[in-house]
Parts: sequence; structure tokens; C-alpha cells
Amino acid sequence: MADHTTIEGPKSPSPIGTLKPEVPKKSRSTRTLAVANQKGGVGKTTTAINLATGLAACDQSVLLVDLDPQGNASTGLGVSADETDVYEALIGGGRFEDVIRASEIPGLDVAPASADLAGAEIELIEIPSRESCLRAAMAPVLGQYDYVMIDCPPALGLLTINALVAADSVLVPLQCEYFALEGMTRLMKSIERIRRSYNENLDIQGIVLTMHDSRNNLCRSVESDVRAHFAERVYRTVIPRNVRLSEAPSYGKPALVYDLACAGAQAYARLAAELLRREGVETSGAAAE
Repeated sequence: MADHTTIEGPKSPSPIGTLKPEVPKKSRSTRTLAVANQKGGVGKTTTAINLATGLAACDQSVLLVDLDPQGNASTGLGVSADETDVYEALIGGGRFEDVIRASEIPGLDVAPASADLAGAEIELIEIPSRESCLRAAMAPVLGQYDYVMIDCPPALGLLTINALVAADSVLVPLQCEYFALEGMTRLMKSIERIRRSYNENLDIQGIVLTMHDSRNNLCRSVESDVRAHFAERVYRTVIPRNVRLSEAPSYGKPALVYDLACAGAQAYARLAAELLRREGVETSGAAAE
């Protein structure tokens, strides 16, 4: 494991301070969040990486499960699937504990993905209870973390279905554009089908507006429509378009480490604090907005 990275907080109050070393496990059940959207290019993986980092900075122990065959959540945290990955635990009979890697962020572990996961979509078809394979595989590690976040592929195939069956709730990144709204309607129907058939307790944890540009009339119009329709499910925090958010993955770092002062990193720090407030979690690592 590489040396721990320290995030120096800004002088003004901020939801994120200094990333601390591993904290004692808390006596609370693990919350599993699937970060999902059937539409690609909406900032899903960027949200998974930076929200997981923000939660870790707020003294939460977090496991990020990369369920996308592209493996961007893994490489975006500087973790490679060089030996074993989620595929081995999902299909190959391996133990999930053996898949997990420590990231450079204290309190944040990663279950990395590789291109092998692309074949899992086909292989799962032949497995009994194929929709529940991930839930069964992850069961031994759930009590070790406050949050498990699953970065889903941008499609409602068997991998995403497995994530939704394993999850307590769904966090939906939504790009502020018209086509994203159409995709949101389809996603809501898909979540309802999963709830009826496989996971009756699945709910919408929240909707995060991403790639927002306040100067753009369409962005403002989409935001207004989404808030009118989904009301309190929509987070107050909005993620802006930000070059530093795009640059950070090429360095294998979340934006909160790459450039904490940038607007995108600050937005994700606020999002982490808002999520914890929604869930009634008190932590010294997150200041009030």
C-alpha cells in the first residue's frame, strides 16, 4: 500500500478536513449504495470516486466496488486489478475478501474491476439465482464498513441488476441535459421492477445533478424540472462542470486529493456531508454547510 495521502482543508469551514488514518469500526450496520444510471457520460464514476473519498474524509470506512468492466473507478483511485478482481469473486469462486485492495486514501478500500467482467454478463445467465450473486459474494465483508458503494456499468444488464439487488438504495447522478431526463424515466421504471421482483427494500437515496453550468439556460431549466418532479430526493449540492474533475483520473487520484480547492472537489465534499446529514450520521470529519 502506498503512503497515505493527506488533504489539507481550506481555511474557511468546509465539509472536508484532513484525511485521517484508519478509524475504529463503528457499531452500525453497513449501508450499500449503488451509483447507477443507464445513460453513460453523466459523471457516474466521477461521483462514485469522489463521494467515496469524501465519506472517508468524514471518518466513514468505505468500500468502493467497481462493477464496470471499464475499471475506471479502480484506475481513478490508482488501484489496478493485477492479480484478482471482482470477476473472481462473482464468477470464479474466489473470496471477496481476497479481491479488496487498500487505496492511498485512509479509510477507503477498493474491489477493482477488469475487462473480464464484460464476460460475466454472459456467464451469469447460466448461474441459478444469477441476480443475487454479488449480494452473496459481498456478504462476508459487509460488517467491516460503514458504506459500500457500487459503481455500476452504464446499462441495465445483469451486472447492474446484481448491484441493485445487493444495494439498500440507489444514488443517481443526473447530467443537466434533456436526454438525461429521458434516461431518468427509464431508470425509475427499472428500479421499480427490481423492487417488485428481487429487492423490496430498494429505494432512491438521492439524485445528484452533475455537469451543471449555471450560465446555461438549459441546465437551469433541467434543474428546475427535476426538482419540481423529484422534490426532496434531489440533493441541494450541485456538481459543476470542472476541468480539474476531468484531469484527476489521469493521475490516479480523486479530485479531492488532486486539487481540493477546485470547485468540483469542494462540491463533492459538500455532497458527502449532505449525504451523511440525510442519513443522520454525526461525524467530526464533516462540518456543517
